[in-house]
Amino acid sequence: MWLALSCIVGIVIGSFYGIQFSQGRPSIIKAGANKLSNLLTGLDQYYVDSVDVTGLVEKAIPIILGELDPHSVYISADDAELAEDDLRGSFSGVGIEFIIRNDTLRVQNVISGGPSERAGLLAGDKIVTVDDSVFTGEDLTNEIAMHTLKGPKGTQVRLGIVRGLDGQKKEFTVTRDVIETHSISAAYMLDETTGYVKIKNFAENTYEELIIALAQLSMDGFQQLVIDLRGNTGGYLQTAVNIAQQFLPRNRLIVYTEGLHSSRENYRSNGRGSYQYMPLVVLIDEGSASASEILAGAIQDNDRGTIIGRRSFGKGLVQQPIPFTDGSLMRLTIARYYSPSGRCIQKPYTSGMDRDYEEDLLMRYQNGEFFSQDSIHHTGPEFYTHIGRTVYGGGGITPDIFVPQDTANYTSYYKEALMSGLMLQFCYEYTDQNRQKLKEFTDEASLVKYIKKQNIVEKFAQYADGQGLRRRNLMIQQSHELLEQFIFSRLVYNMLDEQSWMQYLNSHDPVVKEALRVLKEGKAFPKLEEEDNEATSNGGPVAKAFDYHPTHQRTSLVAKA
Repeated sequence: MWLALSCIVGIVIGSFYGIQFSQGRPSIIKAGANKLSNLLTGLDQYYVDSVDVTGLVEKAIPIILGELDPHSVYISADDAELAEDDLRGSFSGVGIEFIIRNDTLRVQNVISGGPSERAGLLAGDKIVTVDDSVFTGEDLTNEIAMHTLKGPKGTQVRLGIVRGLDGQKKEFTVTRDVIETHSISAAYMLDETTGYVKIKNFAENTYEELIIALAQLSMDGFQQLVIDLRGNTGGYLQTAVNIAQQFLPRNRLIVYTEGLHSSRENYRSNGRGSYQYMPLVVLIDEGSASASEILAGAIQDNDRGTIIGRRSFGKGLVQQPIPFTDGSLMRLTIARYYSPSGRCIQKPYTSGMDRDYEEDLLMRYQNGEFFSQDSIHHTGPEFYTHIGRTVYGGGGITPDIFVPQDTANYTSYYKEALMSGLMLQFCYEYTDQNRQKLKEFTDEASLVKYIKKQNIVEKFAQYADGQGLRRRNLMIQQSHELLEQFIFSRLVYNMLDEQSWMQYLNSHDPVVKEALRVLKEGKAFPKLEEEDNEATSNGGPVAKAFDYHPTHQRTSLVAKA
């Protein structure tokens, strides 16, 4: 059966791309394609039972691509458009952010100016029917919801809404429209001179968004910058290159790509950037991948700024989308990314389904890499930055200043409250029940000031106890600050926006505080170790490692439709 599935996939790939990938060996591909074509014909004409060839192909292609590398993937026609939405910068839908809790889709936020706002939907609404069909149940997922609520501009959908606690259903007709998405989730001043920008991914419109954000920060008087790439899983190569152009002097190598069938291609700075000499710090962690590693690697290898955080993911394979006629596509790895010093960003992997690769982040955690800089094991050779600092290959970008996780107040009670979703559920229900009062506060500072007086941790402990999480007073006391910060952050997110959420998180974040320290002490531009040692002998401090409290996920938990 596996051989048959493999053969089917070979026909599809061979028939579509035989010409493209046949340079120098056309007779081999032609012979293979004919053999596989004959096999398919034989199955169709002689097999004892009917054969669903299309179904076999859909199942087999992912298996074949999985034998190549971890990032060559097949995307079905149904999922192809959704997969491109985040990178396209817009989509057509009803204009809401939602979250699924207790088998019900709940409107987290109604996008301003969007079709749902025009139709009268409100944050807190529960969508229970779509076009008269029940839209609840344990089978409801984000993917199903997005497939259902998104659709061509101008088409209509009837939504059955339950609002508040009365349980009465009301119907709203929403006309789908184009919804703009944004990659810059926060851009504000950390202090009088320091700008902060959070980039969620590298989409088509990210560069333009960044230029606008930096112009706004210029009006606020920023003189130094923190770019936060934590949790940024990447996106378009060219977007990362365009952003790097803003910060690098002329003719500096940003990244190069190279593969067996793809000759080396260099991407260099043009020297027209507006922020070539501004002090710069870039924040990364194990969730920073692909294009975010390109940007961090370009800044580090050119000694243009300081990288702070933890070692990045290590995704350095270049995928090219190759469409099929039915609307599906495969993203085929065609080259590797290399940073300016020559190190390959991609971490090691073996061909086929590599379980160690899939569990790499878990293994890093278990091996202590999240907690100790000494636990980072570099498997690649040494490379050298523009001024001669040593950096290492073997996958990912290792920061210049390491900031470990600190689990001193991380109790089993806090872990269970977090991992079970009880804290998220409590935050949603608290928001829903107190929305009218919470709406009185229009900024993060005033909202936090109010909820600090509401004894939130105690209310959560009572709620959790009723949901089966036994009350543990000593553990609650030990983890009180973590519990409070997580709950506060989610209430801020529920009532305001992502920027307010990030402002609250950053006010308690030692990684951001370390970035401010580096900038304040004028150490954003890296120096050789010998120069640092000389500064130390003269009384200047040298940064090593600083505590980090892993209080929150920094990636939005809601989906858009």
